[in-house]
Amino acid sequence: MNAGTAETTVRPLAAEQLYRPADLSGLAFATTAELEPIDGLVGQARAVEAIRFGTQVGKAGFNLFVIGPNGARMQDAVKAMLAAEAAGKPGPSDWVYVHNFANPEKPIAIELPAGRARDFHNAMHKLIDDLKSALPAVFQSEDYQTRQAAIDESFQKRQGEAFSALRDKAAEKDIAVLRTPLGFALAPVRDGKVVPPDEFGTWPEAKRREVQVAIEALEKDLEHIIRQVPRWETQRRDETRQLGRDTVEYAVDQLIEDAKAAFSDVPRVVQHIETVRADLVENVGMLVVKSEDGESEAGLLRSGSPFDRYEVNVLVSQDGEKSVPIVEELHPALGNLIGRIEYIPLQGALLTNFRLIKAGAIHRANGGYLLLDIRSVLLEPFSWAALKRTLRRGEIAIEDVGRFLGLTSTVSLEPDPIPLKLKVILFGDRLLYFLLAALDPEMAEHFKVLADFENDLPRTPENEAILARLLATLARREGLNALERDAVALVLEHAARLAEHSGKLSLVVEQLREILIEADYCAREAKRSVISGADVNSALMARIRRAARLRDRTQEAIIEKVALIDTAGTHVGQINGLSVTELGGFSFGRPTRITCQARPGSGKVVDIEREVELGGPLHSKGVLILSGFLAGQYALDTPMSLFASLVFEQSYGGVEGDSASSAELYALLSALADVPLRQDLAVTGSVNQHGEIQAIGGVNEKIEGFFDICEKRGLTGAQGVLIPQANVQHLMLRKDVLDACAAGRFAVYAIATLNEGIALLTGLAAGVRGSDGAYPLDSINRRVEDRLRAFASIRRNFTNQSNGGGAPAN
Repeated sequence: MNAGTAETTVRPLAAEQLYRPADLSGLAFATTAELEPIDGLVGQARAVEAIRFGTQVGKAGFNLFVIGPNGARMQDAVKAMLAAEAAGKPGPSDWVYVHNFANPEKPIAIELPAGRARDFHNAMHKLIDDLKSALPAVFQSEDYQTRQAAIDESFQKRQGEAFSALRDKAAEKDIAVLRTPLGFALAPVRDGKVVPPDEFGTWPEAKRREVQVAIEALEKDLEHIIRQVPRWETQRRDETRQLGRDTVEYAVDQLIEDAKAAFSDVPRVVQHIETVRADLVENVGMLVVKSEDGESEAGLLRSGSPFDRYEVNVLVSQDGEKSVPIVEELHPALGNLIGRIEYIPLQGALLTNFRLIKAGAIHRANGGYLLLDIRSVLLEPFSWAALKRTLRRGEIAIEDVGRFLGLTSTVSLEPDPIPLKLKVILFGDRLLYFLLAALDPEMAEHFKVLADFENDLPRTPENEAILARLLATLARREGLNALERDAVALVLEHAARLAEHSGKLSLVVEQLREILIEADYCAREAKRSVISGADVNSALMARIRRAARLRDRTQEAIIEKVALIDTAGTHVGQINGLSVTELGGFSFGRPTRITCQARPGSGKVVDIEREVELGGPLHSKGVLILSGFLAGQYALDTPMSLFASLVFEQSYGGVEGDSASSAELYALLSALADVPLRQDLAVTGSVNQHGEIQAIGGVNEKIEGFFDICEKRGLTGAQGVLIPQANVQHLMLRKDVLDACAAGRFAVYAIATLNEGIALLTGLAAGVRGSDGAYPLDSINRRVEDRLRAFASIRRNFTNQSNGGGAPAN
């Protein structure tokens, strides 16, 4: 049975299958200035549902993790939605830190109604200013000075009377009381003069004994008086201190009452002010003593005033705003996240106090929403662990990282923790989320709600109208010129290309915004007040031109035959495969020559890329599928006895993916059947073990990459690309490619099976097994099977000649 020349049913795709234009027939407008802006998230029903659920559930652990494509502007969209959700909800409380008079190292946190923290701070500051004036004045008053003088006079009088009585008693016995540098002394007196020791030694023994007995008696009286003096001094100090307390109480009583009056509804504030009153009374001496050491004003400012302990550190204040806070922290270092304690250097030491406690993003967002980029959090040491620890504890505790690392021995503070009532929303790409879910079991404990943003939405006339309104909204928000109708259509068609699907529209808003900004620039350069389709096209071409240096150099190497790619003629075991390179967000396709050599062997298909460790696991999998296809398709009653080698020629980097597996199989079949393949056709698509062609990515770029080479060499009308049938829905080709295909100068073929592709590439029918189990004569499959049987025969003969030796070498 003779198969003859193949009568292939594969025809080039029609131009309307290569590109789908936008349908704006249901939207009447000339420019986007006439379109109503659109609010909220477009095409994100799943994410909106998750965000609404996560924000309304108040239980612990139901924080949100928002994931999606880069450039989706998820933060902006979520913030707008949170603002709507938070409208009408009561704002959170204010928080302040005050001095802990009982334990200064543990400042006290006080909660106040929203907007009252500044009032408390101002009231205490005014109290301090008043005290600084009132206390010195009252202690310099005539009444205080008189009462203090009376206390001092009483002390001096009591002491003087005691010594005067002792002197009188001693004088009666001719003994004098003397004050010496070492204290008091007693000595005999004669004729009003103190008797020298030498003279006293000449006195009669009886007289000396009498004087010594008198002196010993007086010494006891002197000792009693001297012992009484400290007691009298203590009594004097107590009376002075009590006078100071009474004076302070009198001076500050009205000031304290005035400060309390405005906060009678906040018991913790009233309690603190009463504590301030008690501290003022107990420490009045420290407060009124003036600095006499000549310390400079700068030094006083750095070391602080005794009155500073009565100040109030406003940690978080809503300043009268009643709305729920929505805080986005762009630099989530540990101190910026959970707060920090600052230090002031003074004479080689680091000093701190409660006034140097600074709020973190969690403090500012407490009672509302905190938005964080997960990548930024993970890049900051300690931040991720501190965030989880805070959520688990349910309170905000400021941690000093220096103490964790042992970098400082300075005494630090342990501020009161603040109760946490917060919804944390993390943003990141899908890879980070799934990695954390797999590697950090604690993540699921704290972030139970996933909001997954869609990359695209179905391309229906209704959705195209919605996206047109979104473009109008972006243009107004950015202050851009309005877009004409054809400009909107072109942007929508580009959105489909960005989605890599003619039936979908990209929702990556940032990419659309960039196009509008560049198109607006082109319009303004041309002195136009609206953005036309030509401006959008110029912007798109300019974006490609800026990023295409590597593409152009790659194509130049092919045109100059440095990289060997044929676009005409036929060759056995040689085919043009297609790959995509993506660098810096720019993707381009390039053809690569794939070659195959086959001879008798042990049934092994060698992937040279894998052997030299340039092939990735997916590429190696694709090559192994070829072996499976051969084993299940040909010479089922004969052992596989071939050795075939496949290689990507002039490939000097890694090769990954299975999108070239169909091209490799075509090259292998060509080498086995000894039938040449057309070089004016390039191939992309993966293949399974049953010979079905499977979809691949980057189909538009791959077609355009081969087209560019063919165009530079001159289009012949026979050139084209074979793509999987499943990829037809993804086609959104460039206009120059469309024009060439419409004119019959280039072709795109959709292939469903390997048999269709091999017939198109060789001009021979692939062949199907008949009722006798054999392929038709001269068909590709028959030639392959005959060649494999021949290889098996050669191997068997070689084995017999070797007298049952081992398998032949490869």
